[in-house]
Amino acid sequence: MTPHADARNVHRANLIGSLWMMAAMVAFSFEDAFVKAVSETHPVGQVLIVFGLGGTLLFAVIARIQKKSLLNPDVLSRAMGIRVVFEVIGRLFYVLALALTPLSSTTAILQATPIIVVLGAAILFGEKVGWRRWVAILIGLIGVLIILRPTTDSFSALSLLAVIGTIGFAGRDLASRAAPVSLSTSLLGFYGFVAIILAGVLFSIWDGKAFIWFDGKSLFYFLGAVLMGAFAYSALMMAMRSGDVSAVTPFRYTRLLFGIALGMTLFGEEPDMMMIIGCGIVVLSGLFILWRGKVTA
Repeated sequence: MTPHADARNVHRANLIGSLWMMAAMVAFSFEDAFVKAVSETHPVGQVLIVFGLGGTLLFAVIARIQKKSLLNPDVLSRAMGIRVVFEVIGRLFYVLALALTPLSSTTAILQATPIIVVLGAAILFGEKVGWRRWVAILIGLIGVLIILRPTTDSFSALSLLAVIGTIGFAGRDLASRAAPVSLSTSLLGFYGFVAIILAGVLFSIWDGKAFIWFDGKSLFYFLGAVLMGAFAYSALMMAMRSGDVSAVTPFRYTRLLFGIALGMTLFGEEPDMMMIIGCGIVVLSGLFILWRGKVTA
């Protein structure tokens, strides 16, 4: 095969990966919107449990179709235990943020996840991070502070829920890197949704609110959240396996656009200038970190 043909194949793979990544971000945004909508009428613990049950069942079916055993002994590895803990933290606090704060601001804070992952990889795995990326990490965290505005009257302590959720997701992603390679995407998805059930049970015990029967609208929201979540997870895995990580990953930030658009359209939210500036700083910092990682690789 000629170098020109190789280049065409790489370009095609990156294009397909980018389209899968954008599809995943659209689906994740709708999942967030469905979860926020149903959280307005149902306890957060119930939302997590039902959402987790739906995703667990779906990925169990996928695993069975792929002839993967759900009782893989590597599930009991230390890395998977850590992953479950961070999944519980991330999902619980992110759903609380969706329920109690605007969708647009929650989505904006979530965009700091890649920055925190790079920071964690440098500290925990000893990955080389040059001074330029350290500066970008610092600037990105400043962007998060601009979104939060902790020193102004408009600051809401509830915004910290999204921060904790973002840290949880970053910890989950870092633990996933150390997870045994024998665990397939369907198994990771299955146990990820089992962790969501656990988060819902723990919060329900603490919260003490009685579950509310479904009506047609809430059932639609639940089903929509499960289907969008499962598709988004699968599309994300397809994206990461279709093209170069450095080419595909930047399209994660399209979730910010879709999240803000859904927040404005469905929930009447109006992002202000400071939030837009903070979002811009976070996204640009994340893109620079990814670009420097590609250059120094």
